[in-house]
Amino acid sequence: MLSDVTTPQDLDDRFRETLAALPATQRRRDPADPVTDDAPLTGARLLELFDAQVTSRQLDLAGRWLRSFGEGFYTIGSAGHEGNAAVAAALRPTDPALLHYRSGAFYCVRAAQVADATAPTDTADAEPATDRERAADLQRAADRESATVREPADDPESAAAPEPAGSAPSTGAFVRYAEAARDVLRGMVASSEEPIAGGRHKVFGRADLAIVPTTSTIASHLPRAVGMGLAVERLRRLDTVGRRAGAGVRVGSGAGAAHAPWPPDAIVVCSFGDASVNHASATAAFNTAGWYDHAGLRIPVLFVCEDNGLGISVRSPEGWVEATLRAKPGIHYFSADGADPVRAYEVAREAAAWVRRHRRPAVLHLRTVRLMGHAGADAESAYRSPAELAEDLARDPVAATARQLVDAGVATAEELLARYDETGWQVRRLAEEVLGEPKLTSAADVVSTLAPRRPVRVARAVADAAARASGPGSAAREEAFGGKPPELAGPLTLAQSINAALADGLLDHPQMAVFGEDVAAKGGVYGVTKGLRDRFGAARVFDTLLDETSVLGLGLGAGLAGMLPVPEIQYLAYLHNAEDQLRGEAATMQFFSRGAFRNPMVVRVAGLAYQEGFGGHFHNDNSVAVLRDVPGLVVAVPARPDDAAPMLRTCLASAAVDGSVCVFLEPIALYHTRDLYAEGDGEWLAGYPEPGSWVAGHVPIGRARVYRVGSSDDLTIITFGNGVRMSLRAAAVLAEEGVGTRVVDLRWLAPLPVADIIRESSATGRVLVVDETRRSGGVGEGVIAALVDAGYVGAARRVAGVDSFVPLGPAARQVLVSPEAITDGARTLLAR
Repeated sequence: MLSDVTTPQDLDDRFRETLAALPATQRRRDPADPVTDDAPLTGARLLELFDAQVTSRQLDLAGRWLRSFGEGFYTIGSAGHEGNAAVAAALRPTDPALLHYRSGAFYCVRAAQVADATAPTDTADAEPATDRERAADLQRAADRESATVREPADDPESAAAPEPAGSAPSTGAFVRYAEAARDVLRGMVASSEEPIAGGRHKVFGRADLAIVPTTSTIASHLPRAVGMGLAVERLRRLDTVGRRAGAGVRVGSGAGAAHAPWPPDAIVVCSFGDASVNHASATAAFNTAGWYDHAGLRIPVLFVCEDNGLGISVRSPEGWVEATLRAKPGIHYFSADGADPVRAYEVAREAAAWVRRHRRPAVLHLRTVRLMGHAGADAESAYRSPAELAEDLARDPVAATARQLVDAGVATAEELLARYDETGWQVRRLAEEVLGEPKLTSAADVVSTLAPRRPVRVARAVADAAARASGPGSAAREEAFGGKPPELAGPLTLAQSINAALADGLLDHPQMAVFGEDVAAKGGVYGVTKGLRDRFGAARVFDTLLDETSVLGLGLGAGLAGMLPVPEIQYLAYLHNAEDQLRGEAATMQFFSRGAFRNPMVVRVAGLAYQEGFGGHFHNDNSVAVLRDVPGLVVAVPARPDDAAPMLRTCLASAAVDGSVCVFLEPIALYHTRDLYAEGDGEWLAGYPEPGSWVAGHVPIGRARVYRVGSSDDLTIITFGNGVRMSLRAAAVLAEEGVGTRVVDLRWLAPLPVADIIRESSATGRVLVVDETRRSGGVGEGVIAALVDAGYVGAARRVAGVDSFVPLGPAARQVLVSPEAITDGARTLLAR
């Protein structure tokens, strides 16, 4: 029945019926010849695409089979989207790709391309196989397969693979796609031997295939693609230190990543579904690509919109996707039908060549259909009519390719069915093999790839930077600072210290770039990046458009392409509309690629409250819960100028060495603060360390700083950011009352310095947690939980901000922590 066409059995039956109805081949065509007189594809190449499409289709059927008995965990398939095989064939295997989750055929083609390119030859100067040689190989495989045609099985769940009669048949053409098929099946069963995510998720990705894993279903990978395009082009144009002109771009930066060359003329490919066109992340990516193109900067990105007309059950209005894509300024539009592989290949090749030649963005609108529903549990007959389903089935791209092969005389329907059955049998065989492979069996196994920490190597990297700054790089450093390095400039504010540390970072990391809203010409709204563009040039310090999603996307792509990006988010409140770029994209990259890909990044964010006479909520945001909730994310909060520089150096080193994603949260109210206890005392200022002292002053991730006031035996105050200055002032008042206090500056909100917290709390037995964020979801909750987990038995109390947004003007004092509240809280605690 037409209402049942979403089942694997029905799809398999319809394909067989379609092939059986094809007319007999009138004249055999040499597979080395074009399939039609003016076609860009030979018969041999089209037959290869058919084999890739069939492999993808059989993988979808196998996924449903595995799910039927509880051994498959992912059933979003590629059925109906197999036309993307033609897109893969039109690209180079070294073009980095971020793929839509219906890209099974693309993945198979790319894997075969790489295997062909790396296959051993008998002689060092052997030429690649010609189309005629490839055609002969394919024909021999077809002859073998024709001798082993199988009858379809009666079991609906066995549609993917009829059982063989007699001995196991030859693998034939399937051998080119066997490795890709095994990859996909391992992902479906969550095998720990899956090559990219290791059982953590089902993704398309492999470093040697230049396919970057994406877990996005809503276009959140598009901003990264734009960043990759911008970075690839910048690195192509810049002969930076340590990189020869014309050398390939490296994937990730620093040691530990799997490095694969991206040629200087590589283009970035990014595919997505039609419903994703409407998502804010897609809008941001298209707008950014067009904005930069309009500004004269080059971004070689080919977007591929695979349009099946549906977002699960929600239809894209007729003509909407085309109108939307055509209207994107600065993005060249191409269109093709995925059910016509010859024409799709021709258009995809034209689009790729245009992007490669002009180094400008384009979009390929590939019309597809969706077969077997959105996923295994989707009963699409509940929201689609039988006529709609039948119409889609009539545009099955695998059947369309078979029809073209038969019409051209390249193969008979019987030969193609033999290939289909052979592939189904081989896929089923592989599926049964991977079922026995190990799974992740412990929490340690799961998180092992999340965010590796190698503190000794990070410390060594800081030491190496110090040696370069005081040795061979000393002259360049002196010149960059105008003959007066910051250590000779006298006591600095927090903002000045960060500025100097950024300059030292740019000197030491040739591929580091600082960018964001107003960071270049203006030097930042608070002057933190003042003068950096003049010293290091507009290629390394540059302004971006006003969109935080795009700022972070540029950083994600730049880090993946081999740069060390330091993007700035102008205010913490502005981060929240873009935070999925950190959570869903940045923090997951190493987790879902086992470290094969990394996006090192240090995100500078101006935040927290206490700006006097300015702003209200959007310029005094004190909400950091979302940052602390992201697994593996490093969150640093420097309060003092003498902490800011070493902490920033640590973040840069950790990003370069371990691929860390760090958020460097800078307290706005302390940027230009000079005094601590009294006006004019200058005690919040600090000198900048000269390179010879960087090693001694190194601040490891997750280590607190302790200030002792008086005897320091009576009370421990644990705090961070603005709370450090307020707590030190409160401690001075308490000291006059005979109370000795330890003030612990956490410095790192993720990971928390738990060992320091426990040690300093146990020393006094009385803990006051001063948390300038909110009482609910604030940092203080994590500190108290750490104490409880460690068995702390002393007294504890919190002073925290009210669960409120920060209002404008003097009203802010009603909801924020004050020195007086800290003093009162301490007295209450001491009175117990």
